[in-house]
Amino acid sequence: MNQNENSLDPNKWIDTYADYLFNYAVVRVNSSDIAKDLVQETFFAGLKSAKNFEGKSTERTWLVSILKRKIIDYYRKINSKKGQAEVRMNFYDNGDSEGNWIEERVPQSWKNEAEKTIENNELKSQLEDCIEALPQKYGMVFRMKTIQEFETEEICKELDITPSNLWVIIHRARTQLRNCMEKNWFNK
Repeated sequence: MNQNENSLDPNKWIDTYADYLFNYAVVRVNSSDIAKDLVQETFFAGLKSAKNFEGKSTERTWLVSILKRKIIDYYRKINSKKGQAEVRMNFYDNGDSEGNWIEERVPQSWKNEAEKTIENNELKSQLEDCIEALPQKYGMVFRMKTIQEFETEEICKELDITPSNLWVIIHRARTQLRNCMEKNWFNK
């Protein structure tokens, strides 16, 4: 065994990293079952490629990088199943409502922490519902860019789209999210 393999300890991966990797994945794929599968695939891929571990990063960082690839592969698989055609829809542009619309509408004072927690959970739930209501490709691109913080070049390469197409999708997704949140959260 070489030095690099000695720096990995696969026997401790589940106890040490499973929860972290699961939480990382579930936020990005919005499904606990899929997240569990991706973490399992990550551990399996880590075992298979342990000889390639160069020790340039921590064990956790290395596993997270494998998990990121698994998440991208998951989205690529969904994208190929649904086809490459972009959904074309007409959207209205409300110039008055541009900007950081969520931050602008957050109440400035909270009565107590319990109410704040409840409202934050309700807001998160409503935002997730609105993201789920987006066309699948819009939701995928929005999550990858805004939530998962993938680089533009990486998203474009993985989904075979141009940077300008990506920004059109992001703009349309944000417009739809703003409209959904205004309808279902701010005006309820």
